[in-house]
Amino acid sequence: MLDRGVNVVAQLVAKRVRGGETRFSLSCNPDLTLDLLACRARKACDFLFVGEVNSELPFMPGDGDIAESEFDLMLEGPATDFRLFAPPREPVDLADYAAGLHVARTIADGGTLQLGIGSLGDAVAHALILRHRRNADFRALAARLDPADRAPTGLRESAPFELGLYGVSEMLVEGFLDLMRAGVLKREVDGALLHAAFFLGSRAFYGALREMPQADLAKLRMGAVSFVNELYGDEAGKRRARVKARFVNNAMMATLLGAAISDALENGQVVSGVGGQYNFVAQSFALEDARSIILLRATRTAKRRTTSNILWNYGHTTIPRHLRDIVVTEYGVADLRGKSDRDVIAAMLAVADSRFQDKLLRRAQDAGKIERGFELPAACRDNTPERIARALAGARDEGLLPPFPFGSDFTATEQQLIPALKRLRTASPLRLARLLARGFFASAPSSELRDCLARMGLDHPSGAVERVEAALLKGALEAPR
Repeated sequence: MLDRGVNVVAQLVAKRVRGGETRFSLSCNPDLTLDLLACRARKACDFLFVGEVNSELPFMPGDGDIAESEFDLMLEGPATDFRLFAPPREPVDLADYAAGLHVARTIADGGTLQLGIGSLGDAVAHALILRHRRNADFRALAARLDPADRAPTGLRESAPFELGLYGVSEMLVEGFLDLMRAGVLKREVDGALLHAAFFLGSRAFYGALREMPQADLAKLRMGAVSFVNELYGDEAGKRRARVKARFVNNAMMATLLGAAISDALENGQVVSGVGGQYNFVAQSFALEDARSIILLRATRTAKRRTTSNILWNYGHTTIPRHLRDIVVTEYGVADLRGKSDRDVIAAMLAVADSRFQDKLLRRAQDAGKIERGFELPAACRDNTPERIARALAGARDEGLLPPFPFGSDFTATEQQLIPALKRLRTASPLRLARLLARGFFASAPSSELRDCLARMGLDHPSGAVERVEAALLKGALEAPR
């Protein structure tokens, strides 16, 4: 930003007036702004600093609580106030929960945690809470997922949290509030339970921060991204604080040699900012007892075709193979640190979906990276969605693994529609034909089904296309899971 000659910095702020003094909070986004203000203070740059007050932003204490005099211009008024962007929490499916349960076994009591966004992050948070509050259930679920207990040595944690965890995360994800309420996030460092640099979340999340008692809110420290993402500056203090760190980052894909693909495709299309993923991976090698955990789903389905997210190689890399550490899918934990390429390939095959293992193994064998006679253990040969369902479906039916473990901004009707729409998106042509027939010949719709059709604007279909769409939706809603 400095090299590009930044001359205006503008962002939303929260406002508070107490005792005649007006203060502003950088709230959800102090990360780069605080570093830029430090540069301006030492004359390394100059810019206009513009604030825009938003009444929905929570006033966060800490380094982002700054004086009115810091601003050059302030925009405030009803005409510019608006509802904050609030992505709803996604439903957590059984594959997400399986991955979350595996990650929960890698987290050491008295340690440090970073979490990623989305349903995978929520799955990890819920699994940690189960481990702490319903330990017998947690152990039983872990055993169902991995009867042979193939978890790597040193990554088999199962006990409740006595000392608790301290959070260091570029993003304050909603799961941290749930961990705080459950008594998992309770290890304080200089009076703080968490240090983070920005946040984004649901309306319930913003509301929870606005209404949180000040004593609790003061333990959630929002600050500069340079503090969170690096060890520079008070390195000794950060090393003392960030003990037994587990930095959990999401990825889209990974290679058999342990590289991670998280931000872009091989054709150059950027999918996501890389954020601090590299920084936390680097910290995991710089800190004693720290580990980097790359979390991903073993497969993805697009255009009604399922493919593996574990590949032999790929034309873009976010985290290179020389920084490979731990990779987790719904099928288990691959501990890659310090291993040879041959052993890394074996470990990655063990957490790949079984529909793709043979093809991946042949690619590695053709490259001379693993012997022709290599055979995967029998316990790894049933890495299928059906096995995950057999292991965890009962817990879902009992309410132990709910689709929305921490609540949802979706209405009851929308929650009912989500799995049906996903079913339609991923169904094969033959499956679609069966759903269509089911919908056309279904009996009179229930009130719930009518509400779902109305939400999609299909309660009174007109024309052939809408009648087909309505029948498909009815078929998907009434089909067994």
